[in-house]
Amino acid sequence: MSQTQWFPKKDLVRRAGGSSRMFAWSLFACFLLFYPGTLTSAQSMFPEDRNHEQLRQQPAKNQPIHADVDLALINVTVTDPHDHLITGLEANNFQLYEDNVEQRVVNFSSEETPLSIGLIFDLSGSMANKLNLAKEAAVQFLKTTNSADEVFLIGFGTHAELITSFNNNLENLQNRLFMASATGSTSLLDAIQLGIIEMRSARNTRRALLIISDGGDNHSRYSEGDLKKMLREADTQLYAIGIFEPAGYHRPTLTDFNGPMLLDELTELTGGRCYTVRNRNDLEQITTKIGTELHHQYILGYHPSNNTHDAHWRKVIIRLHSTNNLSHLSAHAKRGYYAGNL
Repeated sequence: MSQTQWFPKKDLVRRAGGSSRMFAWSLFACFLLFYPGTLTSAQSMFPEDRNHEQLRQQPAKNQPIHADVDLALINVTVTDPHDHLITGLEANNFQLYEDNVEQRVVNFSSEETPLSIGLIFDLSGSMANKLNLAKEAAVQFLKTTNSADEVFLIGFGTHAELITSFNNNLENLQNRLFMASATGSTSLLDAIQLGIIEMRSARNTRRALLIISDGGDNHSRYSEGDLKKMLREADTQLYAIGIFEPAGYHRPTLTDFNGPMLLDELTELTGGRCYTVRNRNDLEQITTKIGTELHHQYILGYHPSNNTHDAHWRKVIIRLHSTNNLSHLSAHAKRGYYAGNL
């Protein structure tokens, strides 16, 4: 096995694993004295921009992933106990189980590949005092993209709106962000749903949505249950940067309290993660960490031993093993898929 590498970072970010409900309670003290964000009637935030080998039988390192209707692909991020990203693992370091039955990994890749990214940006009234910090977070994240990536931008307040469709013109994306103002209620779930739909036109295999928000929802047409079902069906990871004010600013509302919990649950469901920002000193480290994770994931491909397309949910578990003990490492991946949606 090649030497394990990592990206040492000061530990300013939290783990997305574990109980998201417990995490929400642990954050409650940090939200004491919040004021509720001003909720106003819907206004259009922006005019919409409409310019829009055959598989080998044994896994091999960095073997390309091929299109195959019966091939299940799982993106995996591996971290150590300090939440540092781990690279350099081989296919034989992974064990993959579907419905508790071990599967044979027939395709493996750890090379950097282009991304299709949807930026889901919160422009609701509750973000008014945090909007500059949120904009800076978006700009810092865009710096982690490369010329082969493509990005679209969705803004949401009372309504979710596509601001720019897929492109790699970062200057245009930043200009559109700088024009933004915060107003209205919060339609976070609708914005993610719109992002999933827009992602259908992506040209890259690796796909992710990045939410920049204080979380919570009070105006969406879609329910949390509706959205979770869509996320299970979509081949898209969800990451989030939670923008929260320091403790002592406002008295918390129910939306304030539920925000971190909602972001944590949605991202964990897809194998993504949620990171918290409370001051500008966190921004560069967190955005770099997300960009690095997205560009350096492992991709495991396998033919499910249960090949019936019955539309039932198949639970997927990733475990790490080696002659050298890797039990201290954690694998982050989506929890499963619906058979028939490969």
